[in-house]
Amino acid sequence: MKSPLTRRRFLGNSLLTLAGAGLSSQLLGVTEQSGPAIKHGQIRQSIMGWCFNPMPTLELAKHCKAIGLEAMEGINTKFYPQIQELGLKISLVPSHGFAQGPVNTDNHEHCRQKLIDGIDLAAKIGTKNVITFTGMSEAGISVEQGSKNCVALWKSVMKHAEAKKITLVLEHLNSRDDTHPMKGHPGYFGDDVDFCVDLIKRVDSPNMKLLFDIYHVQVMNGDIIRRINQYQDLIGHYHTAGNPGRGELDQDQEINYPGVLRAILRTGYRGYVAQEFIPEWEDKIAALRQAAALCDVTI
Repeated sequence: MKSPLTRRRFLGNSLLTLAGAGLSSQLLGVTEQSGPAIKHGQIRQSIMGWCFNPMPTLELAKHCKAIGLEAMEGINTKFYPQIQELGLKISLVPSHGFAQGPVNTDNHEHCRQKLIDGIDLAAKIGTKNVITFTGMSEAGISVEQGSKNCVALWKSVMKHAEAKKITLVLEHLNSRDDTHPMKGHPGYFGDDVDFCVDLIKRVDSPNMKLLFDIYHVQVMNGDIIRRINQYQDLIGHYHTAGNPGRGELDQDQEINYPGVLRAILRTGYRGYVAQEFIPEWEDKIAALRQAAALCDVTI
């Protein structure tokens, strides 16, 4: 584990060098520990709370509010009222998990009820999106049959979603990284973003869209900005993380997040971008503050 103090010093020194060379000084001061890190807010930022476990949810929420994030997701629904009392919104409502998905018809009853429950909850609290997944590939289920199974399940709840004005967002996950249960998902059926887009098109509803996880797309497909432009009309939500390792959005990883976020803004997207990196720094809130400032781009 790298020292957060060393990282902060490195970041500051690097940025001062860049500023002296006449390059962007956007990141200067991102490690300040007081006041909001988000100054512009053109990117509406949220956070996936599970990444900061075991930090208590309400403690994390107070830090999010101070940093300037608008919303939270990936937290226990019992905290929703308290989160909203703090002035934060819920950016994404859960349903079934990524493992037990509609690729297998044995899971359809479970997935259908979880999606209906998620749709109803989202409508009640004023959230637009409910997450869904394909589930894991299984022996004896071909790609085409699995695809038909997924599409049939989503179609079965789509009228309810449309009536409630809720969008289901299908998350693409990488199947390459096997080093950690949440850094990659070997065997995940929807591990190709282009394939997931095809499934969404087969559902044929404006209330079925893609959850474009920038980290997962980079691991499996790459060519991120081209795909953002190509699929902009089908993208309903974004997640972030550094690659490799699903860590901080710092100089030790390969994704140019300011460029990616500006590309997102240019498509006209005004939904949420949720920070979903797993902090390696000892000071997790410093890591969140740095990521929030980095993504606070303008066009």
